[in-house]
Amino acid sequence: MECPHLSSSVCIAPDSAKFPNGSPSSWCCSVCRSNKSPWVCLTCSSVHCGRYVNGHAKKHYEDAQVPLTNHKKSEKQDKAQHTVCMDCSSYSTYCYRCDDFVVNDTKLGLVQKVREHLQNLENSAFTADRHRKRKLLENSTLNSKLLKVNGSTTAICATGLRNLGNTCFMNAILQSLRSLVEEFRKTLCALWQGSQTAFSPESLFYVVWKIMPNFRGYQQQDAHEFMRYLLDHLHLELQGGFNGVSRSAILQENSTLSASNKCCINGASTVVTAIFGGILQNEVNCLICGTESRKFDPFLDLSLDIPSQFRSKRSKNQENGPVCSLQDCLRSFTDLEELDETELYMCHKCKKKQKSTKKFWIQKLPKVLCLHLKRFHWTAYLRNKVDTYVEFPLRGLDLKCYLLEPENSGPESCLYDLAAVVVHHGSGVGSGHYTAYATHEGRWFHFNDSTVTLTDEETVVKAKAYILFYVERQAKAGSDKLFNTSS
Repeated sequence: MECPHLSSSVCIAPDSAKFPNGSPSSWCCSVCRSNKSPWVCLTCSSVHCGRYVNGHAKKHYEDAQVPLTNHKKSEKQDKAQHTVCMDCSSYSTYCYRCDDFVVNDTKLGLVQKVREHLQNLENSAFTADRHRKRKLLENSTLNSKLLKVNGSTTAICATGLRNLGNTCFMNAILQSLRSLVEEFRKTLCALWQGSQTAFSPESLFYVVWKIMPNFRGYQQQDAHEFMRYLLDHLHLELQGGFNGVSRSAILQENSTLSASNKCCINGASTVVTAIFGGILQNEVNCLICGTESRKFDPFLDLSLDIPSQFRSKRSKNQENGPVCSLQDCLRSFTDLEELDETELYMCHKCKKKQKSTKKFWIQKLPKVLCLHLKRFHWTAYLRNKVDTYVEFPLRGLDLKCYLLEPENSGPESCLYDLAAVVVHHGSGVGSGHYTAYATHEGRWFHFNDSTVTLTDEETVVKAKAYILFYVERQAKAGSDKLFNTSS
């Protein structure tokens, strides 16, 4: 929320010498000496523990308040309310008078300057600690941050993302998109530098709060919904930077291009549509007169139903019944289906709504194919999760049979290899937890917020995928350069 109390509460210098020594995330409460959930007061620099430890940060605010009945309160007293504090781990800002997290800043940008200063202190402490640990462990074969690869020891070059409070839905999507403009670019660039065990994406999160009100707060959100909002807003923001060319001119230019030449969603093509953009042909046939209607629909991802006959199959090794495959879901999506009474087609020849059939063809495949498995379904009162295991290939997903014109495609242009998987753990969309698997330089990693672990292909294929990211095989060699060359 936009806090009106920052100007009277944020009084400390960003490089204040009053800050304790060491890593901010390990600072101790000045009252109970606990180093769990430290918060720093942005009025006086004192450090106290959060409300879920011993609550001394809140008590510090309460003790500093001037009673409202005191009408002789001076301006100096008003400016020392100790109202705003910052989490020393996630660097999020909280106002006790508003009783909510804060997304705005002072006119001088003091909150961001303090945030950057704490981040620098954290990074410096981490770097020093890392050098010390490397010296201690250089002769050790067991190190949680080191790998044994071809007989030599190397450091994992992957970085986790701290959970800012039920933000695993965002972390899983960002880790999946990391190899595939400003705060987004900074966040993605930090994920493979290996200079930190965990990066805190609070700057991006605050931007998300500002432009996507649906994601404000710290309740659990849907990862697929967040991904679509993120790509859509990134696409619209990039459209605004066409060197002063008006949107009407862009639209007019694109109206002269055929569907096979450009995939445009809401106007001009951007790096988003260049990477994720594909085109479907929606074919509807009237069952009364046989009139055929065709239209092209651009897409950034495909949402696939899990066929009803497989919904009781919860694990790969379950013996009863066949295993549902990703191809089963794709066939269900593209197969000819008869529309029911609630979806009657308005036939222009019959001039009334008639029964009809519908079929999808893929007219253009994207460079990165995003497949969303629809695991959440509404019943009369609840949104239930379909916990069916869906088998998916790590390599060679062949989409040629779903193309409108397969004869015009090259031998490998329809083959896709897996790049990342987002997994939802739990029973409901408003609860549970999200993690991601992603590949980098031939190795698979599991990203569980700030924890990054090396894993293997056998573990990946057993995951109950929620979102799958496949990279076109001929573009795979250059997938790490995709963002650089397009932007």
